[in-house]
Amino acid sequence: MEPGKPLRLDAGRRVLHDGTGRCFDPAARIWGAGAGVSDDVAISPTEALRWLQRESGKAVRVPVAVIGTRTPTASQDAMAEHMGALLAGHGVTVLCGGRSGVMEAVCRGVEGAGGLSIGLLPDDEPAAANPYVTVPLATGIGVARNALIARAAFCLVAIGGGYGTLSEIAFALQFKRPVFLLDGAPAVEGAVRCADAEEALAQVARVFLAL
Repeated sequence: MEPGKPLRLDAGRRVLHDGTGRCFDPAARIWGAGAGVSDDVAISPTEALRWLQRESGKAVRVPVAVIGTRTPTASQDAMAEHMGALLAGHGVTVLCGGRSGVMEAVCRGVEGAGGLSIGLLPDDEPAAANPYVTVPLATGIGVARNALIARAAFCLVAIGGGYGTLSEIAFALQFKRPVFLLDGAPAVEGAVRCADAEEALAQVARVFLAL
């Protein structure tokens, strides 16, 4: 499907199609031939993501990781909180490192939107988590948890960051996980730079919808 081209949703029949005869199977996340639809409306991939996660009955349970700097600028902190709120508002579970900086800001955004965040901590005890994490998981494996975050995520959004973030991006690309970059995240070949959180969300939607 061409980027920017709207999808079509028949909400009554719970059928999402691309206007060319292909329908989306939420359970298998594949597009195939489908029956004709009626009473459908045009929706964006982002709106289709919300439908998939909140109304289709076949939501993707694998989380999206948000990674980034432990010492964010004011804009990076705001970006991370907004990204968390957008993902949670669209029914997406958020995975992060569970500690301070971008990790705390994204969890704050998730909590404010009534969503679920998972903090994969490098520490031995869950008490090390920031106060906004919904589910703190203490791994006790230090920075090796960076590889676990990359492996466990459906895709990743990076906001700012240094060597630790760079390692997570590299692991993610090695594991063939899409990576979207925001606000000063390290540039790595294969990762996609986004102008703002809304564009990153649209990219995440395309991953969820196999577009």
